[in-house]
Amino acid sequence: LPPMRERLAEHRTNPACSGCHQLMDPVGFSLENYDAVGRWRAAEDATPIDASGGLPDGSRFSGVSGLLRAVENRPDAFLTTFTEKLLTYSLGRGVEYYDAPAVRKIVRDARAKDLRFSEFIVGIAASTPFQMRRSQ
Repeated sequence: LPPMRERLAEHRTNPACSGCHQLMDPVGFSLENYDAVGRWRAAEDATPIDASGGLPDGSRFSGVSGLLRAVENRPDAFLTTFTEKLLTYSLGRGVEYYDAPAVRKIVRDARAKDLRFSEFIVGIAASTPFQMRRSQ
């Protein structure tokens, strides 16, 4: 089999798949040194792993340590995305434009409490989108 990067190239060129894969594949490539069960590897079928990746803003990095530095350099984007993903899971729906004030408040309040994970959960539970969600 060709390396994973080559196998995923089809997704990035297929119009039905490329919208998502253009964004997520470059981030995921930084994790390629880990196999399917999390073991470190330097090569796949005797081919050296290319763990270079990038973010949607065009910045480039290599490997897990490079990904970590890229995320650390963008704390606001990380905290907003982290909160949006938690809120999406909590609401059972995607986050919409009208949820943005709640996301900002959750992040602001969590920052005031040293970014403890529990503060994100409390903030979500107290948020208007969560309080006003509909049961199905």
